[in-house]
Amino acid sequence: MATQSSIDMLQIAAAAADGKGAEDQVALDVSEPLPLVDIFLMATGRSERNVAAIADAIEEKLLEAGHKCLRREGRTEARWILLDFGDLVAHVFHQEERSFYALERLWKDCPVVPIDLPATRPAD
Repeated sequence: MATQSSIDMLQIAAAAADGKGAEDQVALDVSEPLPLVDIFLMATGRSERNVAAIADAIEEKLLEAGHKCLRREGRTEARWILLDFGDLVAHVFHQEERSFYALERLWKDCPVVPIDLPATRPAD
């Protein structure tokens, strides 16, 4: 089961991603099949630039909270960026890659972890 620390990391990462316009955020508790990781966060960006901005925001906010990124993959192409923070692994996809690789289907037996995003303010 995911630890409270990894759930706290998830909330920071999801809020950062949301702030950059991430869509379809899903978090899965993968601690049972992957003992070295607690949670996968998956988010979608609308363009390569948006994918990169989402990934940068996640990394920045988690670093500010004291969590170091152990590994980063895919930044150059910005079609699927993987950020490994140990207990949390964030996957930021371009829409086409998200559909093609369908990680949610691969990990469908893993429980969903709720994401509590800050309420958005209505437009004036």
